[in-house]
Amino acid sequence: MASSTSRRRRGGGLERVADNWERLVRAALKRDRDHLRVGGAPAAVGGQRLADAVPASLGRTTNIEQILQAADDIEVEDPNVARILCEQAYTMAQNLDPSSEGRGVLQFKTGLASVIKQKLAKKDGAPIDRQNDVQVLWNFYLEYKSRCRVDDMQREQERLRESGTFSTEMGNRAMKMKKVFATLRALLDVLENLVGQSPTDRLHRQILEEIKRIKRSDAALRGELMPYNIVPLDTSSSVANIFGFFPEVIAATAAIQNCEDLPRFPFDTPQLRQKDIFDLLQYVFGFQEDNIRNQRENVVLMLANAQSRLSLQIGSEPKIDEMAVTDVFCKVLDNYIKWCRYLGRRVAWTSLEAVNKNRKIILVALYFLIWGEAANIRFLPECICYIFHNMAKELDGILDSSVAETAKSCTTEGSTSFLEKIITPIYDTMAAEAENNKDGKAAHSAWRNYDDFNEYFWSRSCFELGWPPAEGSKFLRKPAKRKRTGKTNFVEHRTFLHLYRSFHRLWIFLLLMFQLLAIIAFHHGKMDIDTIRILLSAGPAFFVLNFIECCLDVILMFGAYKTARGFAISRLVIRFLWLTAVSTFVTYLYVKVLEERDTRNSDSTYFRIYGLVLGGYAAVRIMFALMAKIPACHRLSSFSDRSQFFQFFKWIYQERYYVGRGLYESISDYARYVIFWVVILACKFTFAYFLQIRPLVEPTNIIVQLHDLKYSWHDLVSRGNKNALTILSLWAPVLAIYLMDIHIWYTLLSALVGGVMGARDRLGEIRSIEMLHKRFESFPEAFAKNLSASRFLTLFSIFVNLNFYDS
Repeated sequence: MASSTSRRRRGGGLERVADNWERLVRAALKRDRDHLRVGGAPAAVGGQRLADAVPASLGRTTNIEQILQAADDIEVEDPNVARILCEQAYTMAQNLDPSSEGRGVLQFKTGLASVIKQKLAKKDGAPIDRQNDVQVLWNFYLEYKSRCRVDDMQREQERLRESGTFSTEMGNRAMKMKKVFATLRALLDVLENLVGQSPTDRLHRQILEEIKRIKRSDAALRGELMPYNIVPLDTSSSVANIFGFFPEVIAATAAIQNCEDLPRFPFDTPQLRQKDIFDLLQYVFGFQEDNIRNQRENVVLMLANAQSRLSLQIGSEPKIDEMAVTDVFCKVLDNYIKWCRYLGRRVAWTSLEAVNKNRKIILVALYFLIWGEAANIRFLPECICYIFHNMAKELDGILDSSVAETAKSCTTEGSTSFLEKIITPIYDTMAAEAENNKDGKAAHSAWRNYDDFNEYFWSRSCFELGWPPAEGSKFLRKPAKRKRTGKTNFVEHRTFLHLYRSFHRLWIFLLLMFQLLAIIAFHHGKMDIDTIRILLSAGPAFFVLNFIECCLDVILMFGAYKTARGFAISRLVIRFLWLTAVSTFVTYLYVKVLEERDTRNSDSTYFRIYGLVLGGYAAVRIMFALMAKIPACHRLSSFSDRSQFFQFFKWIYQERYYVGRGLYESISDYARYVIFWVVILACKFTFAYFLQIRPLVEPTNIIVQLHDLKYSWHDLVSRGNKNALTILSLWAPVLAIYLMDIHIWYTLLSALVGGVMGARDRLGEIRSIEMLHKRFESFPEAFAKNLSASRFLTLFSIFVNLNFYDS
C-alpha cells in the first residue's frame, strides 16, 4: 500500500512537471507570435528598429534604448511625440559621446538624425515650436495613462495574481502592462530632462513636482520595469511570470522572507516587496544592490529546484522541505567543509543538526553573496572559504543579538563596504602581481599567479593574516624592487633538468631495467648466487638516482623558500638528509658484499644484512604504494591518517595537497590501466633484451680483450682501460634507442586499444549529414536512456513523440 502511494506521488510529480513545461513552451511560442504581429511600420536606422540600433557603449550607461523603444511604439499614435523622444535621445547621445569615439556611435547618430529629418519633413513645412514640447509631451502622458487605464490594469492584475493560477489571458495582460509601463517611464524621463533644461516657470515647476510625486508613490511603475533574470522577486506586484506561480518558487520565496528568529532590522522595510534575509546581509556587510538582487533570485531558484526533485505532495500553503534546504546547504558549502576538515578547524557552526533551516539558508546566501562580489578572487576557492569562515562567525554573533548591527570588519562609509574592506586589498595585490609579469615575458619565479595566492590558504598559517586581512601582511605586500613576496609552494625555473625531474620515476625504472637486463645478458641467462649478487647492484643505483632527483628539488626550489609552507620545506630537508644517509649506507654495504664475495670461506654476513635492508625498504615502499595507488586500500589509507605516526611516513612518501587528494580511480579502471602498461613494458623489455642488449654482449667481450689497438686519434681514456671509449660508442646509440622506443610501443598499443574501444562504442558510424538527419528521431530516446534516470524514460519518450508528430 505504501509503495503504491509513493508511486502515485512520483507519478503526480512527473505529470505536474510535464504540464508545467507544456504551459511554459506554449506561452513562449505565443509571446513570440504576438511580438511578430505588432502592427505599424516604425522608423528604422539601417533597416533596424530605433531601439535595436543603439550601440552598446550608449545603452549601458543611459536609457536611450528605452526612450527609442517608446518612440517606436507610439510612432503611429503621435508622430510629433515620437519626434520629441528621438530628439532627446540624440541630445543624450551627443552629450555622452560628443566626438563619436564609441563603436557604431557615428553611424547611430547619422541614422537617428536622418530619422528626425524625415519626421520634420512630414510636417509639410509647418513650423515647429519646441517651446511647447514639454506641454505636448505632458498632455500625451496624461492622455496615454488615462486611455490605457493603468489603475484598473493594476487592480485586475493583482486580482489575477491572488487567484494563484496562470492563464494565457493573464500572460497577455502582463505583457501589455509591461509595455505600457515602459512607455510611461520613458515619457517621465524625457519630461524630467526637458524641464531641467528649460527656463523655470509655473508650468514646469508643477510638472517637476508631479514627476517627483509619481516616481515616489507609483511603486508599480518602478517595480514592473526592474530587470530580472527568470523570476521577478524585487516587487510584490510584479508582472505575471509563469515561474512565479510554481509552488516550489512560492515556497522558496517564503523561506527567504522568514525573519521570525532574526534580530530586528534597524531600517525601513522595502516598499516594493517584503523584507528578507538578503536585506539583513546587505545591512550587516554592505553588499552591492545588484549583487543582492542577483543572488536573491539564484538562491530562490536553487531551493525551488531542490524541492521539485523531492516530488513531495504540494499542500495549500507550499513550504520548503528541510531535506531540500539541507541538500542545497551541503552542495554549496561542500568545499568549505572539506577545507575546514583538511586544516583541522571547526566549521562556523556547531553541528549540522544544531543549525535550523533558516540559518542554513542564511549561510548559503552569505556564501553566494561573497562569491558574486569577489571579482577575480572567485578564482581562489580556498580564499573564498577563508572569507566565508570569518564572516560566518561574525554573522553568528549578530544573529544572536536582538537588533542587527553592521559587522566590524566591513565598517565604512557607503554601501560597498564589503568590496572596499575585504575584496579590494586582495584584488589590488593580485593586479600588481599580474602587471609584474611583463606580459608573460617575466620568469615564473618573478611574480605570483592565482595558484600562489590560493595555495596560501592550504595551511593553517593563513589564519595569521587576521580578520579583516591586515594590510601590512606579507600576503598583501605588493611587488617592489627589493621587497616582494615569493612563490607559495612551487616555482618554475626554465631548464632542461626538468626532463629528468618531471619524469624521474620513468627514467629510474628504465635505467634500472637496462642495468638488470645487461647483467643477465652478460651472464648468459644463468641465475646463480654470483649473478644475484651482481643484480643487487641495482640497490645503490636506485638510491643514487633518487638522490640526484632530490638534489634537483632543492636547487629548483630557490625562489620559494621564504614563503613556502613549513611542511613543504621540512619534507624537502628530511628527504635530502634521508637519501644522503641511505645512499651512502647502501653503497657501503654493497662494497662490503663484493669484498666478501672475493673472500674464501666467508659466512656472507654483509650479504644477509644487505638483503635484509633492501627487503625491508622494498616492503615499506610496497605498503605505501598499495595505500596510495590501489583503490581498494584508499579507505585503509584514510583511516591511518588519524595516527600521527602513519601520517608522518605517508607525508614523507608523498606530499599532501588540498586539491586532488580524493581523486581515485575505480578498481576496474585501475586494473585496465595496469594491464595496458604491463603489456607495453613486456613487449619493450622483450624486444630490448633479445634484439638490442644480448647481440652486443659478444662484441663487447671481444673489444675488452683487445690490448694492442692503435687509434688514429689520440686517446686518453680507452688506453689502459679496456677500450672503454670504444665500448661507450658501441652502447650509447643502443641506450638512446632503448630509452625512446617506449613511445613506439605506446603508440602501437594505444592505436590497437583505441580502435577496439571506438568500434565497441560505434564511433564513426555517422559519416555524413544525411545519416545525422536520420538519427534525429532516435537521438532523444538514446539521450534519455544513457543520461537520464530510468523512471523518467517512459514520460520523456512520450513527450518527444508527441512533439515530433505535432511539429
